[in-house]
Amino acid sequence: MALVQDEEITERAEERAGFRVITAGTKLNRVESDALEQHCRARGTNQGELIRSLILRELEPSPAPPAASPELVEIIGLRLMLTNLLRPLSQAQAITQERFDAIMTEVRRSKLDIATDLVKKSEGGR
Repeated sequence: MALVQDEEITERAEERAGFRVITAGTKLNRVESDALEQHCRARGTNQGELIRSLILRELEPSPAPPAASPELVEIIGLRLMLTNLLRPLSQAQAITQERFDAIMTEVRRSKLDIATDLVKKSEGGR
Protein backbone atom coordinates (compact mmCIF):
# COMPACT_ATOMS: atom_id res chain seq x y z
CA MET A 1 0.00 0.00 0.00
CA ALA A 2 1.46 3.36 -1.06
CA LEU A 3 1.77 6.19 1.40
CA VAL A 4 -0.13 9.39 0.67
CA GLN A 5 2.18 12.24 -0.23
CA ASP A 6 1.98 15.70 1.42
CA GLU A 7 0.95 17.33 -1.87
CA GLU A 8 -1.98 14.95 -2.22
CA ILE A 9 -3.17 15.70 1.33
CA THR A 10 -2.98 19.43 0.62
CA GLU A 11 -4.94 19.06 -2.63
CA ARG A 12 -7.69 17.06 -0.90
CA ALA A 13 -7.95 19.61 1.92
CA GLU A 14 -8.30 22.43 -0.62
CA GLU A 15 -11.06 20.51 -2.41
CA ARG A 16 -12.96 19.98 0.84
CA ALA A 17 -12.67 23.67 1.81
CA GLY A 18 -15.44 24.51 -0.66
CA PHE A 19 -17.84 21.93 0.80
CA ARG A 20 -20.67 23.02 3.06
CA VAL A 21 -19.81 21.57 6.44
CA ILE A 22 -21.13 24.07 8.98
CA THR A 23 -24.77 24.02 10.10
CA ALA A 24 -26.65 27.17 11.08
CA GLY A 25 -30.06 26.54 12.57
CA THR A 26 -32.94 27.92 14.56
CA LYS A 27 -36.07 26.61 16.22
CA LEU A 28 -39.56 27.44 15.00
CA ASN A 29 -42.96 26.79 16.46
CA ARG A 30 -45.49 24.74 14.48
CA VAL A 31 -47.19 27.77 12.87
CA GLU A 32 -43.86 29.29 11.82
CA SER A 33 -42.66 25.95 10.46
CA ASP A 34 -45.84 25.47 8.41
CA ALA A 35 -45.57 29.01 7.02
CA LEU A 36 -41.91 28.40 6.11
CA GLU A 37 -42.78 25.13 4.39
CA GLN A 38 -45.54 26.79 2.34
CA HIS A 39 -43.20 29.64 1.42
CA CYS A 40 -40.52 27.20 0.27
CA ARG A 41 -43.01 25.20 -1.82
CA ALA A 42 -44.22 28.40 -3.47
CA ARG A 43 -40.64 29.34 -4.34
CA GLY A 44 -39.69 25.84 -5.49
CA THR A 45 -36.88 25.42 -2.98
CA ASN A 46 -36.24 23.66 0.31
CA GLN A 47 -35.83 25.18 3.76
CA GLY A 48 -32.06 24.75 3.85
CA GLU A 49 -31.46 26.52 0.54
CA LEU A 50 -33.86 29.33 1.41
CA ILE A 51 -32.23 29.92 4.78
CA ARG A 52 -28.74 29.72 3.22
CA SER A 53 -29.66 32.36 0.61
CA LEU A 54 -31.09 34.62 3.33
CA ILE A 55 -27.93 34.31 5.43
CA LEU A 56 -25.65 34.98 2.47
CA ARG A 57 -27.75 38.00 1.45
CA GLU A 58 -27.43 39.43 4.98
CA LEU A 59 -23.65 38.97 4.84
CA GLU A 60 -23.29 40.98 1.64
CA PRO A 61 -21.94 44.50 2.07
CA SER A 62 -24.64 47.05 2.76
CA PRO A 63 -25.86 48.99 -0.25
CA ALA A 64 -25.07 52.66 -0.55
CA PRO A 65 -27.05 54.89 1.78
CA PRO A 66 -30.38 55.98 0.37
CA ALA A 67 -30.10 58.94 -1.95
CA ALA A 68 -32.50 61.84 -1.93
CA SER A 69 -34.12 62.58 -5.26
CA PRO A 70 -33.20 65.88 -6.93
CA GLU A 71 -36.83 66.99 -6.53
CA LEU A 72 -36.75 66.39 -2.77
CA VAL A 73 -33.44 68.27 -2.47
CA GLU A 74 -34.93 71.29 -4.26
CA ILE A 75 -38.12 71.17 -2.19
CA ILE A 76 -36.03 71.14 0.98
CA GLY A 77 -34.01 74.05 -0.44
CA LEU A 78 -37.17 76.06 -1.10
CA ARG A 79 -38.49 75.28 2.37
CA LEU A 80 -35.23 76.39 3.99
CA MET A 81 -35.14 79.54 1.89
CA LEU A 82 -38.73 80.50 2.69
CA THR A 83 -38.35 79.77 6.38
CA ASN A 84 -35.16 81.82 6.64
CA LEU A 85 -36.49 84.73 4.57
CA LEU A 86 -40.05 84.94 5.91
CA ARG A 87 -39.14 84.84 9.58
CA PRO A 88 -37.26 88.19 9.54
CA LEU A 89 -39.91 89.71 7.27
CA SER A 90 -42.70 88.67 9.64
CA GLN A 91 -40.87 90.52 12.41
CA ALA A 92 -40.46 93.64 10.24
CA GLN A 93 -36.69 93.16 9.96
CA ALA A 94 -34.90 94.32 6.84
CA ILE A 95 -33.06 91.74 4.78
CA THR A 96 -29.85 93.19 3.48
CA GLN A 97 -28.11 91.88 0.38
CA GLU A 98 -25.38 90.36 2.57
CA ARG A 99 -27.95 88.59 4.76
CA PHE A 100 -29.83 87.31 1.69
CA ASP A 101 -26.58 86.00 0.16
CA ALA A 102 -25.65 84.29 3.44
CA ILE A 103 -29.06 82.61 3.62
CA MET A 104 -28.80 81.40 0.02
CA THR A 105 -25.25 80.09 0.59
CA GLU A 106 -26.39 78.19 3.68
CA VAL A 107 -29.39 76.76 1.82
CA ARG A 108 -27.19 75.54 -1.05
CA ARG A 109 -24.71 74.07 1.42
CA SER A 110 -27.18 72.18 3.61
CA LYS A 111 -30.16 71.15 1.46
CA LEU A 112 -28.65 67.84 0.27
CA ASP A 113 -27.63 66.76 3.78
CA ILE A 114 -31.05 67.60 5.20
CA ALA A 115 -32.87 65.80 2.37
CA THR A 116 -30.64 62.70 2.78
CA ASP A 117 -31.28 62.66 6.55
CA LEU A 118 -35.01 62.92 5.88
CA VAL A 119 -34.88 59.91 3.51
CA LYS A 120 -32.91 57.87 6.07
CA LYS A 121 -35.44 58.64 8.79
CA SER A 122 -38.36 57.74 6.54
CA GLU A 123 -36.75 54.36 5.81
CA GLY A 124 -36.40 53.50 9.48
CA GLY A 125 -32.96 54.98 10.15
CA ARG A 126 -31.04 52.53 7.99
